[in-house]
Amino acid sequence: MTRYADCSTTGKKENGTAVCEVVMEKICRYGWAALAAAMAGDILVSWILPLLCDGCSLKMSVSALGSPQSPVRLPFNIWMLAEGLLFIYALPVVYSRYREISAVSARIMAACIAVFAVGACIFTCFFSVNETKDIVTPASVIHGIGSALGFMAFLAVPLLVSMLSYKGGERGIAALGAVSFATALISFVLFVMSDKDSFAGTVIDNEGIWERLCLIFMYLPLFAECIHARGQSV
Repeated sequence: MTRYADCSTTGKKENGTAVCEVVMEKICRYGWAALAAAMAGDILVSWILPLLCDGCSLKMSVSALGSPQSPVRLPFNIWMLAEGLLFIYALPVVYSRYREISAVSARIMAACIAVFAVGACIFTCFFSVNETKDIVTPASVIHGIGSALGFMAFLAVPLLVSMLSYKGGERGIAALGAVSFATALISFVLFVMSDKDSFAGTVIDNEGIWERLCLIFMYLPLFAECIHARGQSV
């Protein structure tokens, strides 16, 4: 009896392992495509949606597109949920890409992307800001905290890509990551400064532009890695 029970348990373990391997194979096959879709879609949505509705402009923050008064609230919030899920789906492939270079750094990068996916994407879907920052609600507070944590976490990704790519011998992506990190950091600082009254009416007073530029440069080295990784797998 004991022998047969052991065989049954072993069989279940082997079946479970086989299922896990199949799932991981699917994730690895489509993970880079999901990651590229999340980043490219975010750029396109954030730049195109303001041009399609009255009363919207690129000077507005991206989050304002999901406010209760926004005419594009529904498609924007649906996209933010989808974007967050795409980022989460891609986490295993990002980790597996860099773990042989540095498992610790690969975990940190995956954690940074996860924080952004939840705080800046999924939370944005369910907790929206108001049309003006003078109106503060529990939802807008949660949104503000989630977005701030998400952006600050993802800011580290270009730097991590640069460091890991340099160690892995990919000097082109390493240089792109370093330049993108510096540019994204400058854009983020300008984005924060644009909210101050002392900069009203100046070139810094372009909150939405700085936020969108920050997103582009945060994504750029990881997008280049998507293309590079996909090219290697073909």
